[in-house]
Amino acid sequence: MSRILLADDSPHAQRMGERILRDEGYEVVSITDGDTVLVRLADVDPDVILADVFLPSASGIEICRYVKAHARHRHVRVVMIAGVLEPFDEEEARLAGADAVIKKPFEASAMMETIRPLMEQARKDREAFPVALPSHDREGVVEPERVRAAVTIALDAAMPALIDEVTKRVLIALGR
Repeated sequence: MSRILLADDSPHAQRMGERILRDEGYEVVSITDGDTVLVRLADVDPDVILADVFLPSASGIEICRYVKAHARHRHVRVVMIAGVLEPFDEEEARLAGADAVIKKPFEASAMMETIRPLMEQARKDREAFPVALPSHDREGVVEPERVRAAVTIALDAAMPALIDEVTKRVLIALGR
């Protein structure tokens, strides 16, 4: 299954993007800040990144530059996202290596018209340029960033159930 990393600090944009992309059969990993994108990039291993230009801690432009500068991510396509009324320099995005730009609020057919060909290009490049990933720098030495990324992934997966359980217990405690 093809994987998309959706990096946006707007909960509404995340929900809309996730719904559109999952309805099309893509696996979506959502992240709310740029630093977490950079930490989790290797573990998420996306085919396409949708990055908000104005993401906190590391902007979408910075993420794009990072991805395009590292051979490990040569297959990844980067799409900049920005609100329709946000001042955004599309030339700066192009110079950073962005593969496309999508405006928010998301419109499903326009989003998919942009994503599908990029996903196909990423798949072909992934097959053409496989990269072996060592899990350790040295035998027996675990990289702290990889452990942090794995813990973050596990917490992301467990969070909805945890929220439901805490909500249920609070309601019980309140007698409802």
